[in-house]
Amino acid sequence: MGIFSSINIAASGLTAQRLRSDVIADNMANANTTRTAEGGPFRRSRVIMRPRVESPYWRSPFLPESMDNGIGRGVRVAEVQKDYAAENRLVYDPTHPDAIKTGPREGYVEMPNVDIVTEMVDLIAAQRAYEANASIIEGSKAMFQRALDIGSR
Repeated sequence: MGIFSSINIAASGLTAQRLRSDVIADNMANANTTRTAEGGPFRRSRVIMRPRVESPYWRSPFLPESMDNGIGRGVRVAEVQKDYAAENRLVYDPTHPDAIKTGPREGYVEMPNVDIVTEMVDLIAAQRAYEANASIIEGSKAMFQRALDIGSR
């Protein structure tokens, strides 16, 4: 494990949380979009993250092999997927140009499945995770500086 591994791991977290924040901002910006290029209302997007796995894992020299399943390499964004599980909201507005014209839902408009409160909570969580990764980088830099100070004496 190299000297900069902690910084590389935290940097992967910074990158992933930045993308997550961008996706959340896009969701919030389109919370009232009833017509998209694909057709229909906007669908909420979610960021799916997975651990970066490189084989073989680095093994700790201090743990028995039975206890050591390797140290991670950080996180990566596996995909950004649309949320089709949550249903769209129906809002009654017969004057809206995208209102349903016939059937039992006549006069209703299909609105995006974006909940602003949920998006704000997710945005705060992404911000906290970003700050935690930035703190790891700052702590690593301080540790490296102390090591250089000790070595120069």
